[in-house]
Amino acid sequence: MQNRRQFLALTTGLAATAITSSTLPSFAAGKSRKGNFSGRSNHVTTGQTVLSSNNVVLQSNFSLDGAPDARVGLGKNGKYDPKTDLGALKKLNGKQTYRIGNGIDASGYNEVYIWCRKFNVPLGVAKLGN
Repeated sequence: MQNRRQFLALTTGLAATAITSSTLPSFAAGKSRKGNFSGRSNHVTTGQTVLSSNNVVLQSNFSLDGAPDARVGLGKNGKYDPKTDLGALKKLNGKQTYRIGNGIDASGYNEVYIWCRKFNVPLGVAKLGN
């Protein structure tokens, strides 16, 4: 009887762990999502980005050909969300990190944007994979 109770406790715990892990956002397990930029609005934007629960990191191969008032932010399904503005682009090339504010749930977004606030147009978009 003791072995049966131990087995039931073990299998119940494993099932609960499996359900919990599969229903949590990918960030909960410490994972991040990556994407490659493509240019928009006649701008050349290239390179890779990584989105985690608290940062957007433009990788060392990131490059933008230039634009006024370039910003970094998030979007979903082709629509930029201005509430996710993470700040001005620090430089046109290379690795740079942008902190995601406490009020932004990064798991709800599937794109990283380089956005021109002055003209209200995208300069580059990276669609994120798993």
